[in-house]
Amino acid sequence: MVTGRVWSSDELRLLDGTRELQLAVEHPDGGTGPWVTVWVVRVGADAYIRTWHRRDTGWYGGVLRSRRARVRLGAPQAAEVGVAVEDVGARDTELTTAVDAAYRDRYGPGAGSMVTAASASSTLRLVPTGR
Repeated sequence: MVTGRVWSSDELRLLDGTRELQLAVEHPDGGTGPWVTVWVVRVGADAYIRTWHRRDTGWYGGVLRSRRARVRLGAPQAAEVGVAVEDVGARDTELTTAVDAAYRDRYGPGAGSMVTAASASSTLRLVPTGR
């Protein structure tokens, strides 16, 4: 399990208002990759992202290798937060069910490709690090 700090109440409020999260993978040299747009959901006080299928390329493969990213929350750049990334996949069926429900609640019928077994296996938890 990845350790970090908990999301602040202000960050949680921004997450709730952030339909599409901006994410940049952090590289070992301290630089970041390009900003990409991903859907984000909350389950309790935790934030989760997925891709429609698990792969070793693109932003998803990069974040799996580095396990660190920067995310932008809220209206244009209201907050930028460093996060550790935990690959939770689909190993916990209770969590998978809760994340699926959060995607359906937030994105409605458009969430179809994000609530399949393949997408569930790509589930990542974002843990704020305070950097």
